[in-house]
This record gives sequence, structure tokens and C-alpha cells, in this order.
Amino acid sequence: MCGIFGYVGKDNRAAQIVLEGLKTLEYRGYDSWGIASKIKNKQSLSLRDEKLKMKNSDKKNKFIVEKYIGKIENGISQLSPFSSQLVIGHTRWATHGGVTIANAHPHLDCTQKIAVVHNGIVENFEELREELIKKGHLFISETDTEVIPHLIEEYGKKQGFASSVRDAFNRLDGLNAIVAANSKSCEIIAAKTGSPLIIGIGENEFFIASDATGIIKHTRQVLFLKDLEMVILGKKLQLLSLPNGKKLTFKPEIIKWKTQDVSRGMYRHFMLKEIYEQPKAIRNITKNYGDQINHLVQIIEAAKGTFLIGAGTAFHACLAGTYLFSKIAHIHVNTAVASEFNYLEDFLNKKSLVIALSQSGETIDVVEPLKRAKEKGSKIIAITNVLGSTIYRMADYKMLLGAGPEKAVASTKAYVAKLVVLLMLSFKMVGKSKEIKAAMAKVADEVERLLEKENIEKIKKIASFLSSAVHIYSIGRGVSYSTALEAALKIKEVSYIHTEGLAGGELKHGTIALISKGTPCIVFTPNDQTHEAMISNATEIRSRGGVIIGISSKNSSVFDYWIEVRDIGEASVIPQIVPAQLLAYYLAVEKGYDPDKPRNLAKSVTVK
Repeated sequence: MCGIFGYVGKDNRAAQIVLEGLKTLEYRGYDSWGIASKIKNKQSLSLRDEKLKMKNSDKKNKFIVEKYIGKIENGISQLSPFSSQLVIGHTRWATHGGVTIANAHPHLDCTQKIAVVHNGIVENFEELREELIKKGHLFISETDTEVIPHLIEEYGKKQGFASSVRDAFNRLDGLNAIVAANSKSCEIIAAKTGSPLIIGIGENEFFIASDATGIIKHTRQVLFLKDLEMVILGKKLQLLSLPNGKKLTFKPEIIKWKTQDVSRGMYRHFMLKEIYEQPKAIRNITKNYGDQINHLVQIIEAAKGTFLIGAGTAFHACLAGTYLFSKIAHIHVNTAVASEFNYLEDFLNKKSLVIALSQSGETIDVVEPLKRAKEKGSKIIAITNVLGSTIYRMADYKMLLGAGPEKAVASTKAYVAKLVVLLMLSFKMVGKSKEIKAAMAKVADEVERLLEKENIEKIKKIASFLSSAVHIYSIGRGVSYSTALEAALKIKEVSYIHTEGLAGGELKHGTIALISKGTPCIVFTPNDQTHEAMISNATEIRSRGGVIIGISSKNSSVFDYWIEVRDIGEASVIPQIVPAQLLAYYLAVEKGYDPDKPRNLAKSVTVK
């Protein structure tokens, strides 16, 4: 959510560097984007003045701001060819104000010499805006962000740029990361509390970004900015504490991990590619994670109260984990939606353990409760897919999912990787290491079978039928309840069809009133203790005209469509979700949508 990238240094290709950096952040989700460039003094602006609305003759110390709605590639051909050594850029996921060019970042002050990009929400922006308007500042957008450059400008009337940024940031309520550039001093200053910012340190040049993926192609020497810290990037790097601005010493970290150049290859979309990469992820974790699993088991066994938290898809994995720990390991592990965990924190103590699941490692709904848990002395385990992410760095114990880069906004292979880890933990707690290895081998094979052409063609036909639906329902019991929720989430994320997931037993408590002739219902009926009850649910739906899509190890006369998922005991929870992922994907394609970048969604949700 909202990607930030900036450069200051000796390279005249700063705009291209920032543009390439923004491209690496597209996975975070965005609806508009822009860059602000300080151009070199000798370049002519005459051909661009009208478009860029340059009104003042003193142009050499002003920023050129170019902003666009939609995907980055759609605006690249229109960008100015100016040389620059100071550029900041941003991909915006709208919060305050609609998706318009005016609301896109960067935003300028009245002098056009201060440019700001921002991730977060300025909770007191209305109060600040009114104050600044009374002092003569002119606003051109609806955003909360625009108060920041004007506030810096106002403080700058009496003091230097660094002090002005510090005092302006101290006035902001909420969780925010800001990057402010000054065209006159040729500096970038950043400050944060909440959203991530990483500094790349090169030779006479500096980079700043929301994550390290775009930086490490230029330098592996980085500084992870902590909350309530401010960094000044110009001729040198200075680190200060907030709110007082006291100078801090720092030691850069050397990133040793490798980046992977990710392309779609033979696949039309990243989402489909990532679905097909799931067998590889399953085998990788099964083969290589034994020692890490053993270590985490010891930590869980020593805890007095263990809690799984996650958001969205990660929460569905947490919910599955609760069932798996109960069924396999015979222990009680609590689960909560991360955004609600703050309201359940009162029972946490120094003996508690919080296990956080997150693909991006940046989700604010997970970061915030982890901070509060740490304040209570609780231990944290982070299971995430991104090395160096906020959740990864703040945890006492860490595990990388090893699923590989996930570029599509809707998570698939990271979800499956989380289920593999939870299954391995559950089996290991009762000494069944051999059993889980055998089960995971069958799981990987079954996922590969589901991806064979014959099954894909069947799923495409079902997707074609579902494409005209207004509502879809997805039901399951036991661990399949979590699968039903995840299936519903995937379908509505990328196809925009309202899909509701629910526990089979809750069907008669309201939702059955919505079933009418032709209403499609996806029913998860594995070969476990829930099978007969789920067949009964399917019968109740079909008797009211509903169309049943059964995902099961065996066919039933109640199914209108049957997708076979072979029985692998408790591990069946993994291949069960694959048909639903494929249905979601092919539904999106059928309806002409881009499943990689669904509207209004972000991969990394860094605002509340």
C-alpha cells in the first residue's frame, strides 16, 4: 500500500532510477503514481511549461511534478526526458480524496521547492489544513498529505529545512512515513512512525524506499529507519531521534540475501504462475525446514498461552491452524483477526506467545498488536515471506516462508506455505515427523494433479457458469470452514462477485434465506467427520434451487459439479483450496479483469 522511492546523488538518471524503483513496488497495490524531479539548471523548460504549469520565472529551484492515474507503464512514454540528480516518487492507494491526478503524490508547497510523498494517515489533517489556509496557503487536492509540505514551508519561514521537517512531523497525528525533498538544498529528509522506510547507502548517493527490493540492485548497504527517527540525505547521511532531533550514531546493515528477477514467463498473469508454483513451495518447506520447525515447537511448548494472528488470507491460515493444533497436536491455540487483537490483549503476559502470519511482513493491522504484545513482555514468532520486513525484524523468533516472491495482490502460494508450516508444527508436537513428510509428498503430488489440463478445463467451464452470478456462497465445517472463507475471499478479490464464506452449521441461521433458484454454492466435503453434515447442507441448498459445486474426494448425487480432491487426511486442507484459487483466477479472466492488480486492494496494507 503506497510505495515510496527516492534518490539523491551524482547520477543524472535519477528519474529513471526512481521509476524502476516504483515498478518494484507495484505489488503493494496502487491507483495512481507520480514523481517530482529537480531538473539541472541549464535545461530548457519552454516546451513543457504549459503542461507543467510553471508560472514563475525562477524555475531552476522548482520541482517538476508529473502524475498519472492507472498503471506506471501507461504513463512512461509521456514522462519528461530531463536529467536530474534529485527525484522522489510514489505509488498511491487512495485514502483521503478520490483517484485523481490532483490527489496523486508528490505534493508541493506554495513555493514549489518542497515536495512530499507520504504513506499513512494524518489523523489531524483537517485541523492543520484550516490553520494553514488562514495563513495564506493554497491547497489544490483533497488529500491529508498536502498539509505536510505546507506545514514544512510555514516552519521554514523562520528556520532551516531539517528543523522544519522535524517540527512538521511532530505535529502529525497517526502512523505516518514521510519523505520530503528540498530542491534548493538538494536534500531528502524522511521520518516515520509505523510504515516502513529503508535507506540505501551508495558511493556519494542515497536511495530511500518502502522496502529493500528496489534498492539492493544499487547497493547492499542499508539502514532500516526505526519509528521516531529522522534521516537527512544530502552530501552525507545524518540520523536523528524524534521528537527532539538529537543526533544518533548508526551502523548500516549489509543485506546478503539474493533478489529474484520475477517475470510471468509462460504465464499470462502472476496469479496463475504463483498457483502453479505451489508444489515447489510445498516440497521446499518439507525438505528444508525441519530444524526451524523443531525450534518453534520448543518455543510453543514452553509458552503459557499461544495466539495466532493474521489479516485477510493470513487470518484464514491462522484459523486453520487452530483446528490443526487441536485435531493433531491436541493443544489449544487461540486465533484472532489481527485488527481485533488489540481489544483482546488484556490477558497477555510475559509467558504468552504471539505467532504472527503475514505474507508482506508490513501489514499495520499485524504490526500494531505485536508492538502492544511486546510492551506486555510477550514473545513474538514471525512467519512471513519477506526478509527484512517490519514484522520479521520486530520478532523474537523468525521463519521465512520460502514461497518465493509473490507479485499478485491476491495471495495464493504464501497461503499454502503457511498451511504447510502449521501442519508440520502440529505433527511435530506429537512426534510424527515421518508422517508429515509422507503426507506433504502426497499433497504436492495432488496439487500438481489438480493443475493438469483435464482439471483446468473442468474448472474453466465452472468459472464460465459462475461468471453471470450475482452472489456465490462457500461453506465448510471444521478446518474446511477456514477453506470456505479463503475461497470466498479469493473469488471476491479478483472477480468482484459478492461471495460469502460461512460455517456449514450457520447456514440455517440466516443465510439460507438468500438461496433461490440458480444460486451457486461451493461446498467443501472432505472425507472426515464433517462429510455427512456437509452433504446435508448441500441437500438443503439444492432443495431450494441452489447449484452445488462440490469439492470432495468422492462424488455425490447432490453435486451439480464435482471437483475431485483426493483424501490426504488432515493435510487435505492444502489441496482443497487450489480449485477455489483457480476458479477465482478464471472468473477474473472470464470477466475481463486483471487478477494481479484488483481494484481498491493492496498487497501490503500499511494504513488502518
